[in-house]
Amino acid sequence: MSQPAQALAPVARSDADAYAKLSALRRTKFLATAALALCVVIFAVAKSFEGRFAWLGFVAAFAEAATIGGLADWYAVVALFKRPLGLPIPHTAIIPENQNRIADNLGRFIEVNFLAQEPVREKLAEVDFSALVADWLSDADRAAGLSRFVGRLVPQTLGAIEQSGLRGFVTSRMLEQVEKVPLAPLAAELLSALTDDRRHQKLFDEFTKVVGRFLSDEEALATMREKIREELPSLFNLFRADAYLLKKIVASAGSLLDEVRADPDHPMRAEFDRFVESFVERLRTSKQYARRAEKLKRDFLARPELKALAGDMWDSLRLFIEQDAKAENSMIRAHLANMFVEVGRHLAGDPQIRADMNQGFIVALASFVESQKSGVSKFIADQVKRWDLAQLTRLIEMNIGRDLQYIRFNGMVIGGLAGVVLYTAERLFLVN
Repeated sequence: MSQPAQALAPVARSDADAYAKLSALRRTKFLATAALALCVVIFAVAKSFEGRFAWLGFVAAFAEAATIGGLADWYAVVALFKRPLGLPIPHTAIIPENQNRIADNLGRFIEVNFLAQEPVREKLAEVDFSALVADWLSDADRAAGLSRFVGRLVPQTLGAIEQSGLRGFVTSRMLEQVEKVPLAPLAAELLSALTDDRRHQKLFDEFTKVVGRFLSDEEALATMREKIREELPSLFNLFRADAYLLKKIVASAGSLLDEVRADPDHPMRAEFDRFVESFVERLRTSKQYARRAEKLKRDFLARPELKALAGDMWDSLRLFIEQDAKAENSMIRAHLANMFVEVGRHLAGDPQIRADMNQGFIVALASFVESQKSGVSKFIADQVKRWDLAQLTRLIEMNIGRDLQYIRFNGMVIGGLAGVVLYTAERLFLVN
């Protein structure tokens, strides 16, 4: 079936249903009217021959009361939708005359009985929202589509952040929070973690290597020799004592450094351990060290280079994101898609998280319905008020009119039986 045909199919079915209801209503109306006419005929015939056949009195009583009952119920049914025989009788055409009141009452009825908080929560509790979310996210194609959507929004979000001043606000707030952190105790904790398992000795080894390279540097040695020459008497310099002393110092220092690097239990290492432990303890407890650390931190945070560095990092991050978002094989989109799929799988396998999510959905949606239900009531009332009166009457009559016509049948039967009972009582108690 083509798409236009599929679109027209529900309309065709709706028209067919309406035609069937209208046909059934007309048949029922005809039968009820025919039954009423039959009662009139039976009453006339029975009354005509009642003198010759006494039992026809019961028939006449039944037909008479059935006619009255049928006429009364016909009036009641017709008065719902229009004025009987077009006469301006009060309290008739009830539905058309009370359209606004019916609309308001219908809106309030739906608000009170269908949109109350408890029924809404109970209905929402029947839906497993988290399972729907998990199934949706677990599909790779849907996750990829969602990642593309998010990828398109990221550059716009970054631009909005810059225009709104949020970037500067976040940067300043981060600096404020960093400034509140005590630096000395934090440094003490970091150094304590570094000294665990003697890991600080690796730093000591690197220091000895740096000193060793310094002692083998020609320029450094020349500078040291010049210092020695300045401190020695001139007589010693005539015998090149400076070169001799420098050679001995370098050789002794180099030998000492080699011993330290080769011996993990060297006394200098133990001395370095004590120095580090003492320094960490002073950082942790000394007020003087704390004041110096805080001043150093404030000076560092106040430097304009730090803000410039933060700005450069932001610009670099934004440039990378914008270029990656435009790329055909975007890394960000690929990671987002994988992340969404993983989130869906983990959500599907964790009943506790699903239960918490469902409860959150129930609270959010129930609160939304609670805040909007008065608007829903007004919307329904306004829609009913705008309905065409003829269309409204026809719609109601078409859907419940057939059942109302059966009231006419019931009225004739009940009225006829009541007429027989009254006629029988009259014959038994009044004639005698």
